[in-house]
Amino acid sequence: MSHEARIHFHQHAKPSLHAMIALSTSVKQSSLGPRLVELVNLRVSQINGCGFCMGMHWRDLIKQEADPRHLNALAGWREAPFFSARERAALRWAEAVNAIPQSTPSDEDFAELRAHFSDSEIVELGYAIAAIRGWNALSVSLRNQIPEVPAPGF
Repeated sequence: MSHEARIHFHQHAKPSLHAMIALSTSVKQSSLGPRLVELVNLRVSQINGCGFCMGMHWRDLIKQEADPRHLNALAGWREAPFFSARERAALRWAEAVNAIPQSTPSDEDFAELRAHFSDSEIVELGYAIAAIRGWNALSVSLRNQIPEVPAPGF
């Protein structure tokens, strides 16, 4: 399999690119908080196999002083003791929503989410999941390249 980019999508369709960036920025500034948004971004990117996004969101969490050991356990969040009940509810919901259309979030999934989030926060989380799924789809399908040299500061 080739690892060459098919299209450097950041160079095209600028109005749509700017709209995606605006959505991502809005989600990061929401009441969910940057750590939770980045945990969801990283987990959904892991599931979708988006190496570029995994690297970016891992770096963002490290900048927020997240413990690397906790981030390394994110794929096993159900067994790992590092995540709060609120984070667990969000991760569970993100995984369930990301599985659409193969399956749909259950009433049990929603009840767990509702125990920790307001209606507005649930909608914000939905936008967060939609945004990262969109970035993952673009990056994976067009082979957005993972930088071999980390960004400055890493």
